[in-house]
Amino acid sequence: MPTAQRILSDIYRDSVALMRLSADLADLPGVTQASAIMATEANIRLLFEAGLIEQMSGAAPSDLLIAIEGEDEGSVAAALDRAEALLNNAPPQATGGPDEIRAPRSMEMALDGFPDADLALISCPGEYAAAEATKAVRLGLDVMIFSDNVAIAEELALKQLAAKTDRLVMGPDCGSAIINGVPLGFANVVAPGDIGIVAASGTGLQQVSCLIDHLGRGVSQAIGTGGRDLNAMIDGATMLQGLNILADDEQTAVIVLISKPPAAEVAARIQARAAGCGKPVVISFLGSDAGAPQSGNISIAKTLEQAAHMAVDLSKGVDPSGRMLPRHGLGAPEIRDLISTLSDGQQYMRGLYSGGTFSYEAMLLLEKDIGAVNSPSPIKAKNKLNDIWSSTGNTVLDLGDDQFTRGRPHPMIDHRLRNDRILQEARDPETAVILLDVVIGHGSHPAPAEAMAAAINSAREAANEIGHHPIFITFVCGTKADPQNLVRQQDALRRAGAVVVENNAQAARLAGDIISGL
Repeated sequence: MPTAQRILSDIYRDSVALMRLSADLADLPGVTQASAIMATEANIRLLFEAGLIEQMSGAAPSDLLIAIEGEDEGSVAAALDRAEALLNNAPPQATGGPDEIRAPRSMEMALDGFPDADLALISCPGEYAAAEATKAVRLGLDVMIFSDNVAIAEELALKQLAAKTDRLVMGPDCGSAIINGVPLGFANVVAPGDIGIVAASGTGLQQVSCLIDHLGRGVSQAIGTGGRDLNAMIDGATMLQGLNILADDEQTAVIVLISKPPAAEVAARIQARAAGCGKPVVISFLGSDAGAPQSGNISIAKTLEQAAHMAVDLSKGVDPSGRMLPRHGLGAPEIRDLISTLSDGQQYMRGLYSGGTFSYEAMLLLEKDIGAVNSPSPIKAKNKLNDIWSSTGNTVLDLGDDQFTRGRPHPMIDHRLRNDRILQEARDPETAVILLDVVIGHGSHPAPAEAMAAAINSAREAANEIGHHPIFITFVCGTKADPQNLVRQQDALRRAGAVVVENNAQAARLAGDIISGL
């Protein structure tokens, strides 16, 4: 198929805007792939590996690069013209009157216009993000760095500067936060309350905050740290600082800490600080070896679901240690009915996730019930998937990982990649269960369940033609107040014939019960 590229000099858009533009371009007639990126070396390399460019471009990092693959040259040219028109469509010019607001071109100009601002959100190419964040910290601002591809040495230096100046640095690669009731990045609309969260996982923060809202309580602050914060080099700098902030916050009565497994020495340091913070603390370090609590104020949660329930119990003054959570809400007769629809040979589970923490938590739970789970990023190295484009046995994929999103928007924004994989897995006669997450909220697809429901219906029809009937298990991470509305998304999935449960842990356990019951 023909491909073409166009370079637009000195035009910048952040990654979320570019992902949405890429999704819009891919919807144009005759377009098979579309990508709009800032022309950094790392981004160009990804397009090269995705086959959207045949050689490295000579564009500068400050340029915007559009790459299109289409069915014919006319479609490609039309898509490039459309992209350029959208990017050059400047907002209406101000009239020059007394109320005219000029767009600031520097951090200093922004502060001149908004002197009460106390936080800067950085979303620019990674090689510039640390410098911009350093400017913000020196100007007295807290910082959320949405950008990724920031060198770890720069992250360390930035967080050391923040500690000296009593500023908070969330990130790099911090995708979600709720500060003083304002959702930042990919975040949800949750009720205010007395539970504070510090999380090294964006989807982990979203899941726990949404479940807290669903259980009738609310969130005081939700502080993201970035995914590398709890490694040995960064030493938990932002999580420790966030823990201290929440310990001193009068609005926060209960604290929740969330991460994938930290470095052992970092986990010990955080747990020791939590023990002395004077407030109940729930620690959910998924897959870590953290054992019994070291102090009476610490509760250890094995899942994100359990972390939310523990936090809500503590907020209500209830001892959380005796609470039993439902496995998934389905009884043995209902599971037998689901299994009865499967044909001979259908024996494996395929998890197709958009959230990395969700896929990791699912693998932890599934391995307890059904044994080895294959993945490009497995729990055990021996279960590494050799070909990410072909599932083997029980398989869980994080389709938001860089391996899958090269030249493509993230699946929280554009469902095309996952919809194609749903159809592929449904056509596999060995597939018994397809496990899916749906993440709503600010920044996400405006109607994700509706988009996925169409794919589920198509996949079911294709599977029926070859005589088998895969079971679709889903959950929605979100709230009723989110723009997409939790209940509306759940109903769309149920109408498509999917089994909808309350959260990721329940979905993984249900998939495990079906596979182990075959």
